[in-house]
Amino acid sequence: MVSNEVAAFSVDIIYALPHQQKVIPVSVLPGTTFIEAVRKSRIGDFFPELDLEHIKLGCFSHVVKADDVLQPGQRVEIYRPLIADPKDVRRKRAEKAKDEGRINKTTGAKIS
Repeated sequence: MVSNEVAAFSVDIIYALPHQQKVIPVSVLPGTTFIEAVRKSRIGDFFPELDLEHIKLGCFSHVVKADDVLQPGQRVEIYRPLIADPKDVRRKRAEKAKDEGRINKTTGAKIS
C-alpha cells in the first residue's frame, strides 16, 4: 500500500544573545523555507526586538537565504548584527600590543 502522506520532520530554531539563548523545535513539511519555519516557531514572542523581515539566517554557521528550502537534519540559526567590526578590533588590539612593547614595532612579530 502506497501512502500519499508527506512526512513532516523536526528542525530547531536557534537564537542566542550573550547571556540568553533559545532553541525551539518545530515540525515542518517538505518544501518549508527557513523564514516560514522561523515564523512558525513564534520566536518573536520571546524576542520582540527581532525584525523578521531583515534578519540574517544560517544553518551550521553558513549563511542561507530566507527563502531557501529546509532539508531534514538542518537547523535554523538566527544571527544578530555585529556590535564591532572584527577588522577594527584586531587592528586596535595590534596597536595596543605595539604600544605596550609586546610586539616588534617594525615586523609585528612577538617579542620573546
